Amino acid sequence: MSSVSPNSLFGMGNPLLDICAVVDKDFLDKYTLKPNDQILAEDKHKALFEELVKKFKVEYHAGGATQNSIKVAQWMIQKPHNVGTFFGCIGKDKFGDILKQKAEEAHIDAHYYEQEEEPTGTCAACITGDNRSLVANLAAANCYKKEKHLDLEENWELVEKAKVFYIAGFFLTVSVESILKVAKHASETNKLFCLNLSAPFICQFFKDNLMKVFPYVDVLFGNETEAAAFAKEQDFETKDIKEIAKKAQALPKVNTKRQRVVVLTQGKDVTVMAQGDKVETFPVVKIDPKDIVDTNGAGDAFVGGEISICLRLMHPLCCLL
Repeated sequence: MSSVSPNSLFGMGNPLLDICAVVDKDFLDKYTLKPNDQILAEDKHKALFEELVKKFKVEYHAGGATQNSIKVAQWMIQKPHNVGTFFGCIGKDKFGDILKQKAEEAHIDAHYYEQEEEPTGTCAACITGDNRSLVANLAAANCYKKEKHLDLEENWELVEKAKVFYIAGFFLTVSVESILKVAKHASETNKLFCLNLSAPFICQFFKDNLMKVFPYVDVLFGNETEAAAFAKEQDFETKDIKEIAKKAQALPKVNTKRQRVVVLTQGKDVTVMAQGDKVETFPVVKIDPKDIVDTNGAGDAFVGGEISICLRLMHPLCCLL
């Protein structure tokens, strides 16, 4: 085991303040929400967030896919604190202040780009029974600027301190130039660069951005639906998840000192890992359905656990499987 130092993990993505509350059916009906769903906020949802805070008892969490994984990696490692650095864009507002506080409580060294044009991104988790209806308003998260934040000397020094990098595919819709700068640094210094496919629409509608970054990817994460979308867009001509993992692993790579590792989850079914000429499967421990609260954030937590092991071993083998 290697000792883990502060700022040895770097993440960059869409920071969202998760606002969680147990609500009633009338609240769901008012905003035409399904009990168990994930949507992007529309104009009709603008008042939802303030009403949620005023009407119900809420809990706040530092959220967003990348930030979630950084949080879990820190939780797994425990000490030292501030193992993970996180960059993203927020607003100069009340929710931004709460997000900074929650990130600090999670022992994340968050350095947000703060601007006044858009409010801090939020995600309302409206809970009824065992269900959660998620409504995300990206807002400021869409406003990250490479030249105004990543390029600053004091911020780039934090990038240089890191040994492992993780970015969720959602950030490909925001600042591919920022991702490329970090990915190229990782490749040139033989550090570990990890990317998540994140969602089928990333593979479909942001394919060009994804494939600009892909040659720098040392570890690729995804689930079965994302893998299927990726395979279709890349003309792999197969729906077999093992073959998809193998073909993704074999795509061109800039840093030949590291073999790419591809890890594809399938919920309760086996996880598939391709590395070199080998494709392996790993069974998932069965859990009684009555013990499952919900599966929200399960993928982010999986990645956070994997990254914590990579940090400790300083090796891209996904040893948590």
